[in-house]
Order: sequence, then structure tokens, then C-alpha cells
Amino acid sequence: MKFDTTLLATDLSQIPQLTRQVEALGFDGIWVSETAHDAFLPLVLVAEHSQRVTLGTSIAVAFPRSPAILAYIAWDLAKYSQGRTVVGLGTQVKAHNQRRLGVKWEQPVAKLREVILAMRAFWDCWQNGTKLNFRGEFFKLTLMTPFFDPGPHDWPDIPIYIAGVNQQMLQLAGELCQGIHIHPLHTARYIEEYALPHLETGLQKRGRQRGEIQLSTTAFVVPTDDVQKAKEYEAGVRQQISFYASTPSYRIVMELHGWSDIAERLSHLASRGQWAEMPHLITDEMMAEFVVSGTWAELPAKIKAKYAGGLLDRVSYYIPFVPGENEAGWRATLAGFQQD
Repeated sequence: MKFDTTLLATDLSQIPQLTRQVEALGFDGIWVSETAHDAFLPLVLVAEHSQRVTLGTSIAVAFPRSPAILAYIAWDLAKYSQGRTVVGLGTQVKAHNQRRLGVKWEQPVAKLREVILAMRAFWDCWQNGTKLNFRGEFFKLTLMTPFFDPGPHDWPDIPIYIAGVNQQMLQLAGELCQGIHIHPLHTARYIEEYALPHLETGLQKRGRQRGEIQLSTTAFVVPTDDVQKAKEYEAGVRQQISFYASTPSYRIVMELHGWSDIAERLSHLASRGQWAEMPHLITDEMMAEFVVSGTWAELPAKIKAKYAGGLLDRVSYYIPFVPGENEAGWRATLAGFQQD
């Protein structure tokens, strides 16, 4: 199992030092998420200041960028990083697409499928000289002149991961992608009984095998070395779980465990802005399913046990790596993941 981390730097000037420290400590990969900042810009600096780690987006929002723009960004990053780039895409939700990002919301699964296929059509054109002739429901892409063709390079097989929770997105990942970003609000049972069967359905459509797709996630953990810090971690995790569980798009995870009534109550509280009340609805039973607790040194073995049987290929902690904070703990955790 690969052990990664997510960079949450708010300033691009911080990325070089963060990257060097992450690689020196022994992390396998660096993900950048798209919240208050662009997800792709930091990856240029990550590529420049590393030699080994995988680097990618977890996730970049797909629809505000055309397939061509995504294809160009990924092509240049793959060349600059010498094949270490992963393009992680997600749809976000309707409200953010329309009201924050200013783009049309339409058939997200079908449209994301076309985005993926169109990106690969560009890459095939640039690498192999194939005529650009992509004709779908959402995109008609037929023009590529020499002036706009970046030409081939040595790392054309760029992995695409997508974020998925529900049936159609999981099946799309299995059919077309090299990876799936499993949402942090998950349980081992959800992966085994829901995510993997739907991924398998998608894999079978193309005659693919489980080994051709990687499952990656960010796991909720509570390090227990320091009693007071453990309480703070636990409080933060309860708050985050309550927020995610209030979201209708993630309801399947709650339904699988028979917690639909709690999810409904959380949605009601969220609609009224009663955020402080929500964590009280997250029971110890739920915490046991969603969260791994233990000392920094114990966490790797516990995570490997939780996701045994090939449930995960890559994992990171919901706790971001911050230089100078808990470095002894991070070293202990990394040592655990580096053991066979």
C-alpha cells in the first residue's frame, strides 16, 4: 500500500520546501486538492522540486476547463515530471458549478465520460499523428493544426483518476480510468460491498482486470500518542464526518449501515446552519467504522488490516502534513508503511 499526503499550502512559495521535505521523509505521492486555490499550478513546483514521488490532483474540477485545456495541462505536466503525473478529476456538485464556477450543469456522468475520452483523443493526436475527430453529445473536436500541436513526448500514457461515490461514477472509473479517488466518508464495508462490485462492472465492460485500476483514499485517523491532541483530532473528525454525512450525494454510505435517519437529521441541521449541533449525532459506532485510532506508529498496521484483501492501493491521512508539526509521529507512521 502506497502512503501519500495532500499539500494544503495557501501560498505557491511554500510548495518547493514542502515538496522537498515530503519526498525526503519517504511519502510515495503528493496530491493537491482544488478548494480555495487552483489544483494544477502547485504541481509544476512539485515536479520541479522532486525526483521520485507521484504527483496529482485530488481533485481538479473538470467542467470549468474544456477537454482541450485539461489535455494541454496534463501533457505538459507529464513531460516535465517525466511520467509521474496523475490527473484526478471530479464533477463537484450542481450549486458550485452553476453559482461559484459559472458553468452549465448537465448529465455529469455522461459529460465526464466525454471529457476523459476527448482528452485521450488529443493525446493520441499529439503522440501518434492521429486525426483529431472526437464527436460526442457535449463536445465536437475536429481541429488540430501544427501550430497548436505540442508534439509527442516519452510519457504519453497519463493516468486519469476520477472521484466517485455512487454507482454510475464507480462504473465509469472501472471502464475508463486508471484510478478512483474514494471519498473520505467511507467504510471498509462500503468499499467491499458497494464500490468494488460497481468498479468490477465497469472493468468487465472493457475486459479489464482489478489490477488495472488503483483505489486511493484519504482516511480519517485519530493519533492517540498525546491525550489532549487526540481529543482535538477526534472532535475535528466528528465535525467533518457530520458535514459530509449531511450531504445527499454521499447518502449511500449511511444507508448501507442503516444510518439514514441520522443522515436526514444532519441534513436538516445543515440546512439551518446548526453546525455545532451536528457532531453530537455521530455515534461511537459510526466513529469505529469511519475512523482508525492508534498511536502514530500503530496506525499503519491498523490501516493495512482494515483495508486488507485489496480494498485500497493508496492512502493518505485526512490530517495534512505540516513541516515542524508531529514530525516524530509522521516518521513513525512512514516507517510502518515502508515495512513489508
